[in-house]
Amino acid sequence: MKHTDISEILKNKDLIGAKATVCGWVRTFRESSSVCFLELADGTSFTKLQVVVDKSKMTLDAECTRLGASVAATGEIVKAFKGDGAEINAETVTLLGKCPPEYPIQKKRTTLEFLRGIPHLRLRTNTFNAVFKVRSVAAQAVHRYFHERGYYYINTPIVTASDCEGAGEMFRVTTAPWNAKAASEEEYFFGRRAGLSVSGQLEGEVAAMAFSKIYTFGPSFRAEKSNTTRHLSEFWHIEPEVAFAELPDIIEIAEDMIKYLIRAVLEECPEEMTFFDSFMEKGLKDKLNHVLNSDFAVCDYTEAIEILKKAKADFRFPVEWGADLQTEHEKYLTEQVFRKPVFVTNYPKQIKSFYMKQNPDGKTVAATDLLVPGIGEIIGCSEREADYDKLVAAMKERGMNLGSYSQYLDLRRFGSVPHSGFGLGFERFVMYVTGMENIRDVTLFPRWVGNVM
Repeated sequence: MKHTDISEILKNKDLIGAKATVCGWVRTFRESSSVCFLELADGTSFTKLQVVVDKSKMTLDAECTRLGASVAATGEIVKAFKGDGAEINAETVTLLGKCPPEYPIQKKRTTLEFLRGIPHLRLRTNTFNAVFKVRSVAAQAVHRYFHERGYYYINTPIVTASDCEGAGEMFRVTTAPWNAKAASEEEYFFGRRAGLSVSGQLEGEVAAMAFSKIYTFGPSFRAEKSNTTRHLSEFWHIEPEVAFAELPDIIEIAEDMIKYLIRAVLEECPEEMTFFDSFMEKGLKDKLNHVLNSDFAVCDYTEAIEILKKAKADFRFPVEWGADLQTEHEKYLTEQVFRKPVFVTNYPKQIKSFYMKQNPDGKTVAATDLLVPGIGEIIGCSEREADYDKLVAAMKERGMNLGSYSQYLDLRRFGSVPHSGFGLGFERFVMYVTGMENIRDVTLFPRWVGNVM
């Protein structure tokens, strides 16, 4: 159907006076004794387009006035009665798709919790139009950032025989019947156990050993029974791997990338960011600009524990050396102490993954988490263990099957080099820059424990 996008009509002042056809869904309808007003959205613009119908010149089909109905309107583009925008003086309005009165998106009940139950329709609201515009712009910026800096884009397997994190929280892949209780060894399609990848890191390291700088950007899966506002069973993962890079190098890259993505969102989504600043998180744009203008803090884990022990705060979880930082601890450090993002470095080795470089003290590893205000951890980062013997020892301590990681170990046998990388949960980043409080509201069809649609 030949038509003009609403975004084009609103931004191109040269179209004033021209005749055009627009298509969209009815967002609002109001009328006076002589004029009807339809507000249309087609998804191309956060701002809606007003279509004006002169009752003396045409009769508007009642079905075209229903909230949610889709229509095509043809008429002259004129300057908007208010503001600098544009509107259409309609000559014809044609119904494309009816929408009954029980259309679920009504102002009186469109809470975020309610909308989670209708993910196939919630994108038609202002909130989710804005969320997914920001998500799209941020995704493009991810690829642009790495491409401009000479990284290769690598697609790592989704089905894998190895558990990158070594925690066993993987979804199993099997050809067993849909209603089977369990799969026997004979039913494994690949001849061995396989699962959905929790990370593309191990394969990413393989590519980095040939190309020096690579990144992956794709889905990861965690069978972690965490029913929180920060966890999903399926999420998108940004994972660069850089050869000849030690921990300070990858920290610098992580900070630079985060700032690049924030800058892209602020510059390319001004209307959407103003909306989030007004309705989701007051002061959001100031917060993000503060991040852009700040040098991120770096704090050793041991120092962070001492700060938390001295804090005059009633923490739910105890603070002790050797324990992982909880969200409440992370928020205290970022919001009360440093008041900006902070890299916490050199965690105890027993609470981190097997592949992280062991520090000379024998107790910690060259790892860091980037903590940001309001969210907590947003990036997990480390220098990888490049020493074959130390890596094998770490794997044996965890009771891991070395045979499943033979290729990964070979990287340490054949020309091993210092190398580092990090993982950024893309949904958590989108939460951070939009002010959305629940991770289920920044992905199209969220999957979490007990829920799949």
